[in-house]
Amino acid sequence: MPKKSIPATGAVEILHRRFYEGRPSRLKNLEEARGNEEIARKIRDLRTAAGLTQTQLAKLVGTTASVICRLEDADYEGHSLAMLRRIGGALHQRVEIRFVPVRRSA
Repeated sequence: MPKKSIPATGAVEILHRRFYEGRPSRLKNLEEARGNEEIARKIRDLRTAAGLTQTQLAKLVGTTASVICRLEDADYEGHSLAMLRRIGGALHQRVEIRFVPVRRSA
């Protein structure tokens, strides 16, 4: 007998059920995209809080503004720990890496 599903109530829940539930590779890609977006947002937030332009931060880090622009792009997947540490140092921040448990869906 097929499992009766409970109707989804929110848009996010509906989208999750339709596109991600029971699809491990899609869930993995979603988590990676969320991680990339989080890094990009954090770099941009720290830079703007410091009152710096991308060009100014690039000079402090020893790179170009286009590199900083790419790092602040949520779709960018090439973040290196060395570059993140250079940015952190320029912004008087320390890079911290954490491992957190993966949420398992039922």
